[in-house]
Amino acid sequence: MEREAEADGVEVVEVVEEDRTYPSTIGGALYIVMLGVITVGLLVVVLGPWRTGIRIFAGALVVGAGLRVALKDRDAGMLAVRSRPVDVGLYLTVATTLVVLSTVIPDQPV
Repeated sequence: MEREAEADGVEVVEVVEEDRTYPSTIGGALYIVMLGVITVGLLVVVLGPWRTGIRIFAGALVVGAGLRVALKDRDAGMLAVRSRPVDVGLYLTVATTLVVLSTVIPDQPV
């Protein structure tokens, strides 16, 4: 935030920092939720049926792509790393790749 003042006939612009709350955007908060779901998916991979965990992970990426489309750039927070089409394309490409790989990899004998 800028505040203008006049000192000795000269206009002075003073920059005042506002207190911020973190995350400061709705996208930042949703990004943290998305990371939580991804963490749950990774825990399922380690402790349970790995295919289900990978699909949970991929689902979180699909939701992230949807959020990136829905939110304005200034509200997207950490969901916005690159341009909107690139972000959405990468989220969906990685999600699709994970689902396809988890489907086509054959079960291994124990």
